[in-house]
Amino acid sequence: MTIFAMPVYDATVIFEGKELFKGKGGASLWAEKLALEIASEVTVQKVGTGWALAGRVDGTDYLWGIHGQRLMRING
Repeated sequence: MTIFAMPVYDATVIFEGKELFKGKGGASLWAEKLALEIASEVTVQKVGTGWALAGRVDGTDYLWGIHGQRLMRING
């Protein structure tokens, strides 16, 4: 199963209309899973009052947040 189909049941916050991880620890666990999925390094990045996943795919930088309990790109 792809990580993008897995439900995200971590605490979240809304910042500028984007749903983000509330805690760095929860975001870090999902960053590890996403890194395996996309075969690239993924870190966590503070965005306003929450945390997003940050990584590079095919030379483009992306941030991932949450939408409907699923990971979703929030930029790019």
